[in-house]
Amino acid sequence: MNKGKELRTAGLLIGSGIIFFIVSLFVAEALYPGYSIYNNYISDLGVGPSANVFNFSIIVLGLLLAGGAYFYSQGIKGKVFPILIGTAGIAAIGVGIFNEHFGVIHVIFSFIVFFFGGIAAVYYSAREKNVIKYPSAVLGIIGLIALGLFTSDIYLGIGPGGMERMIVYPLLLWGVLLSGRLLAA
Repeated sequence: MNKGKELRTAGLLIGSGIIFFIVSLFVAEALYPGYSIYNNYISDLGVGPSANVFNFSIIVLGLLLAGGAYFYSQGIKGKVFPILIGTAGIAAIGVGIFNEHFGVIHVIFSFIVFFFGGIAAVYYSAREKNVIKYPSAVLGIIGLIALGLFTSDIYLGIGPGGMERMIVYPLLLWGVLLSGRLLAA
């Protein structure tokens, strides 16, 4: 495979995983009666009536992120960025396997996804020479700040579910942006 093809494959895997997860997230929320994006954590979807949809989708997301990280590492010399993405992907698999019923194990996997995803976006922005560096930095920083607030139980009036989404949504948006950039390689 040539470097451009490897990067495009990485972009296809990452983008497909994120799009599949986003659509599945909306389906899971619809399947969960009384679910509130203000009060409920995203991971609540992994133990309720939507558990099968949510857990499957986050495992698929993790597998595709890890696969994307592998192909990215084959197309670029630096290894730090694919390690960050790969770690987030492997942790996402852990989130799907070890749902909220597993307590602290689930929390650790979730934190790893959030932290490594945010760090990956910021790291990418520092290495990228294209205009994508600016939204990458902004989205990564938003996710990391929201993670800090969330872990400090500071929800800024949007509830724990809303604050958790301020971690997750910017990272998902960045992943779609990254995917588009890689597909254009």
